[in-house]
Parts: sequence; C-alpha cells; structure tokens
Amino acid sequence: MFTHLFGSNNHDSEARAQQRERMVEEQLRSRGIGDERVLAAMAKVPRERFIPNEDAGNAYGDYPLPIGAGQTISQPYIVAAMVEALEARPEDRVLEVGTGTGYEAAILGELASEVWTIERYLELADKARQVLSELGYGNVYVVQGDGSVGLPQQLPFDKILVAAAAPRIPESLVEQLAEGGRLVIPVGTRIEQQVQVVRKIGGETVVTAHELCRFVPLVGAQGWEQ
Repeated sequence: MFTHLFGSNNHDSEARAQQRERMVEEQLRSRGIGDERVLAAMAKVPRERFIPNEDAGNAYGDYPLPIGAGQTISQPYIVAAMVEALEARPEDRVLEVGTGTGYEAAILGELASEVWTIERYLELADKARQVLSELGYGNVYVVQGDGSVGLPQQLPFDKILVAAAAPRIPESLVEQLAEGGRLVIPVGTRIEQQVQVVRKIGGETVVTAHELCRFVPLVGAQGWEQ
C-alpha cells in the first residue's frame, strides 16, 4: 500500500516489468494464485534488487537463488503462496521471520500497513535494510535477531509469516498473535515440511495443513539448534 516511483531510476526497466508480468501469469496465476492484491504486488516489486548481481538474469526464474550466509530467496511461487495464505489486509501489522535480503518483506509492505521483519544474519539484515530503504518502503522495519522468539516488544501482530522451517510451531509466536490473527509457518523436518496456517480464535488456536515445501531451517531458541 506504500507508493513507489520505480520508474524514476533504471532498476525498473520495461524488460524487467515484462519479466515480472510473465512470472505472474506463467508461474503464479496458472498455478492457482488468485489473490489480485498479491499478484499485483508480485508484478511490482523488482526481485532482481534482492539477489546478488551475478544472478540478476535469473531473477524471475521458477526456482530459489542463493543470497549469502547459506540462505536462499524462495522461488516466486512459494513466496506468493505463503503470502496469499496469510491474507494480509491494508490495516494489518505484520511480523515476518526470516527477512533474507527483504524481497518478501517488500511484498508484505505493499499489502499491509506496517511490517516488522527479523533476520538472524547481520549481513543479510543490513542488505535488506539498504534495499528496502532505496525502494522507499518506509513501512517496513528490519530487526537483526532470533526470529524464533518473535518481537514481543512490538506485539500484538495481526499476521505472522515465517520464511524458515521450524520443528514445531513456536509458542512465542502464537502468544504474539492478535485475536483473530493468522500465522503461516513451514513445520516438519530439516528435509521436508508442510505449510501450516494457525488461527487464533477465542484465545485458542486452530491449525490447518497446506502444501508440502522445503525451507532453510529456523535456527534459534524455539527453532533448530545451529
């Protein structure tokens, strides 16, 4: 929902815009992503800005890419599917766990009022902070720390999205979820996980299981050990 003037520089060339449109149609809409707000955000955010320069030519490929510190940026379809499951509204405060270099945070910044995002690795947090600032995302705040314990000083959050695999749903994140809120998180082994959607209703949690996936592990006090 934040307004950006990407056309004022060379980063949002017509060729890149066309690549994003093809990505939306061929990788997202054709595979069942139907939320028009999510599709519009994916068509707008320049994914090439969030990956190393040597991989810029692969920015809109249907696969994850390395971003440093042993981490990856998820393939566009997984980002869209996770964000769609979150059902972020324009008035929401969102917590993201696992910033990486900030791509998904930028998508969330287009959809929600306020986004707080936590990254374990300082080099990635610094990169995300820089790129998000350059692109004008004044509603996205990057914090370096242990995302498995959330951000209690900023609770409650209407929506929480975890972009790393947990062995179980962290209780700290459930506690920081507002009544009526949603938590989307991959849960399972280090090898394979399933996306789970947790809703807080009447103070109780209701969990539904979605598609299988594979994420880097959520390392921290309420995740996996290093």
